[in-house]
Amino acid sequence: MSLLTEAEARNILQKVLALSKADECSVGLSGARRGNVRFARNAVSTSGGSDTLSLGITASFGPKSGFATINEFDDASLARAVRSAEELARLSPDDPEHIEVAGPQKYLEPVSFFQSTASLTQQDRVNATAASLKICRDQKLTAAGYLADGATFSSIANSRGLFGYQRSTQVDFTVTARTEDGRGSGYGIADFDDFKQLDTAAITQVAARKSVLSQGARAIEPGKYTVILEPAAAATLIGNMRFAMNARSTDEGRTFLSKAGGGTRVGEKLMDERVHIYTDPMNAQLPGAKWSAGGTAQKRHDLIEGGVVRNVLYSRYWARKQGLSEDKVPLGGGGGGGGGGRGGEGGGGLIMDGTNTSLEDLIKGVKRGVLVTNLWYIRAVDPQTLLYTGLTRDGTFYVENGEIKYPVKNFRFNESPVIMLNNLEALGRQTRVNNNLIPSMVIRDFTFSSLSDAV
Repeated sequence: MSLLTEAEARNILQKVLALSKADECSVGLSGARRGNVRFARNAVSTSGGSDTLSLGITASFGPKSGFATINEFDDASLARAVRSAEELARLSPDDPEHIEVAGPQKYLEPVSFFQSTASLTQQDRVNATAASLKICRDQKLTAAGYLADGATFSSIANSRGLFGYQRSTQVDFTVTARTEDGRGSGYGIADFDDFKQLDTAAITQVAARKSVLSQGARAIEPGKYTVILEPAAAATLIGNMRFAMNARSTDEGRTFLSKAGGGTRVGEKLMDERVHIYTDPMNAQLPGAKWSAGGTAQKRHDLIEGGVVRNVLYSRYWARKQGLSEDKVPLGGGGGGGGGGRGGEGGGGLIMDGTNTSLEDLIKGVKRGVLVTNLWYIRAVDPQTLLYTGLTRDGTFYVENGEIKYPVKNFRFNESPVIMLNNLEALGRQTRVNNNLIPSMVIRDFTFSSLSDAV
């Protein structure tokens, strides 16, 4: 029941719109079938699945809007939900930022659905997990991790004739391998749309090797170091930067792109000229959403190109207020009527261009530095400079003359991704991490502020 066809979704949405007496009505219908296996101490600890289907209705009378949601789809239930949304709208205060629903759109067609993932069985999940656990058991390591997959659909429609439908799939895998004494730790992570691309054994081999190599970590002095950031570490900081690239917050003086006294730094070169960060729903490795806020068609947008900030993310309201065309700027929030899955607001992950250089070759080019596998417990320190603090973990190593010499104790860091990308020394290959495509990279003068006893 959860994965409706386009015809089935359209039928329900049209029923709802026909029942509405509001000035405007927008509807989002989404469903998902998900499964997961969690493991710890070299054994499966939990497994589960869900099958969900829900519909949200936004009714508007002028600037007044109300919202209702339901997961029953008989005619009487749909009618009650529509009346509830309309009653709430009449009782609501005027929304000073109300904007009319979008008209019909021409959507791109990303390939975001793979039957190999949609048809996964619990036995498939067990087999994939078992391949990971065997590697750790054979090497007398202790594994913990999570395998999760899902097949979803999203559909939207409104009273101005807009309709959209999209199916998507995704599978995520993480594993942490620890030595028996708990003093060595390694980490592996991957996500794909196509389950056939997931090799849990290969990912676990990397985590196991780092676990063994990270034993006997030595303390070295905190300070500024050249670092080799693996994609899992780099993606965490760069992903946080995206959230700060908000047009309204920037215009109101609240982000790293705001200028003291007014104005913005959009159009300025803030980073190394090799930095190119963008979104592209048609990217084969990272297919994105058909639509963004309010159902407007998603397109490719450069956020940073040649180190220059080209665009920030708008809501439909803020684009309109600034006199900008909605189809010319990246939309990243606001608006109603979106469903779940990829077809909701936000529009997909970040893509950062890299090179064909392997991680091993990046390491060979570093005279003295630190290899960082992963970052965690990241917190904002100063939004005006985008300064973050956090900890390294799961394998941190001292590099000298292009070779990994020995493991080092973990650090607390204080760093801004803006400064980090301005101090870029070299780029490696892209890897998909947490629904982003990010390369490994070498950064000079990365700030480690203190040591940590974390493993």
